[in-house]
Amino acid sequence: MGRIAGRFKRVEPRRRVRRLVLGLLSDLPRKNCWTIAEWAGESTQHLLGRPKWDADAVRDDVRRYVVEHLHDDQVVLVVDETGDVKKGTDTVGVQRQYTGTAGRIENAQVAVYLVYAGRGGHAAVDRELYVPRSCTTDPDRCRAAGLGEETVFATKPELAARMVARFLNADHQAAWVAGDEAYGGNPKLRTALEQRGTGYVLAVACSHEATTGAGKFRADTLAKKVPKRAWQKLSAGTGAKGQRFYDWAVIDLDYPAPGNRQLLIRHSRSTGELAHYHCYSPTPAPMTELVRIAGSRWRVEEFFQTGKGLAGLDEHQVRRYASWSRWVALAILAHAFLAIVRANEQARHPAPDGLTPLTCNEIQYPFITLVFQPVHTAAYRLRWSTWRRHHQARSQTSHYQRQATQA
Repeated sequence: MGRIAGRFKRVEPRRRVRRLVLGLLSDLPRKNCWTIAEWAGESTQHLLGRPKWDADAVRDDVRRYVVEHLHDDQVVLVVDETGDVKKGTDTVGVQRQYTGTAGRIENAQVAVYLVYAGRGGHAAVDRELYVPRSCTTDPDRCRAAGLGEETVFATKPELAARMVARFLNADHQAAWVAGDEAYGGNPKLRTALEQRGTGYVLAVACSHEATTGAGKFRADTLAKKVPKRAWQKLSAGTGAKGQRFYDWAVIDLDYPAPGNRQLLIRHSRSTGELAHYHCYSPTPAPMTELVRIAGSRWRVEEFFQTGKGLAGLDEHQVRRYASWSRWVALAILAHAFLAIVRANEQARHPAPDGLTPLTCNEIQYPFITLVFQPVHTAAYRLRWSTWRRHHQARSQTSHYQRQATQA
């Protein structure tokens, strides 16, 4: 917390933010400003909206914190989006759209994240809220959501390119970028990475067209032309059930621009399913390196799981952009703390035989239990119960009045 202390002009918001971060690390069944305020002993639930501080500056502090402790010369920056199912239309960025969280089209809010995936650990270092065109073309809705009138629509690959550029412009180094088909299929993102000399292994659809010395072909057509002797069994990294072995093949592509471009193909040994990756590197890279980068993409899924499960990344109940950006900045800070403690402990005290390596889950519980376990009196609990009932009554009255005017 000392790293972000300078972002607050007064001691009161600094203390409240500290308690909010501790609440995000707590074992509360639900994490929002109300439940965290009661848990932490705050007299008010206004932990995000009223204090004045710059969420983007805190994000930059988190990025430096992560890079300093998880530094890796061959780091992979992984981009991906996640959605949070929401009700109503007043929350910033909400509309009916596909979200992988629900696996279907839902009323949801979607954000794109940039994850720093090093060999010692991984954590998010940036985020961008996806604001649909239906919102950016409605000035009244932008104003109500706390977005500036100058807000313009940006696709998810454009948001990813913006975050990668911000990372590199901050004098941090990244050798590789990985992402799924939503990003690999975007030529503007690929071009932007190539212009900066940043290698990438981006998934593409089977219909993706790649140019070889023999002409232009679909990715699935090229996969059928690979001879059996060209396939190699390689691990894409360790998963929950051990090494993730697949058969891999690589095809050199022919492009006039500088650099090396290849089509990497993954074949599942159990289902026969194929996956295709468009690859670029300023200098030649062996297949084993490309496979390592492709396997690193799953780190972002692990971040979404632990970030939501342990740090309340998806449990914000806020409507305006400023409050959303503040909540997410503190949530990724809380997750980064767990990831860095885990990496440091693993380096100092490797797990002996008979013990599984430490996980973020195993670090969270003893930390919050031993370091910060608030104890409140019965009178304190009753005061919060009274406050909640007053708030529920006001909300109920407002809801009934709105229904009456609509009728």
